Amino acid sequence: MISLNNLKNFLPTSNVVTNCIRNASKKTSGSTKNPKNPHGRPKHRGWKRQDGSTVTYGTILATQTKPRFFPGLNVGFGRNGTIFAMTNGKVYVTCEKVDLNFDHGWIQRFFSGRSGHTIYKKYFNVIPEKQHNRFRLVDEN
Repeated sequence: MISLNNLKNFLPTSNVVTNCIRNASKKTSGSTKNPKNPHGRPKHRGWKRQDGSTVTYGTILATQTKPRFFPGLNVGFGRNGTIFAMTNGKVYVTCEKVDLNFDHGWIQRFFSGRSGHTIYKKYFNVIPEKQHNRFRLVDEN
């Protein structure tokens, strides 16, 4: 049996310093060079309704970032370039000469340097549906 005095001979006389090492609890992930979708969600811009289709009020006819399509008869132009129907009717797309307002910021940005040229663009028109012919004269005053 080992006595307490003999045990002191085995222990060092200087103070023992213990080092604690903390390891990572999770692995680090590296970067990838080909992410799943590098450009985000697709925006699906362009024509929404074709020539000859029937639309209702507020139907979006085309979305755009640059002025590719212009509003014609019964068609509105949104702030972001969206073209929409303002009445119920049939869509007609025509190619016409454009008379641009070169004082407008959007026009200056996309058509700078072309002020003397003839420019043709696609116009969206909505021709209203025929109304009924059931009108009658109520009073002739």
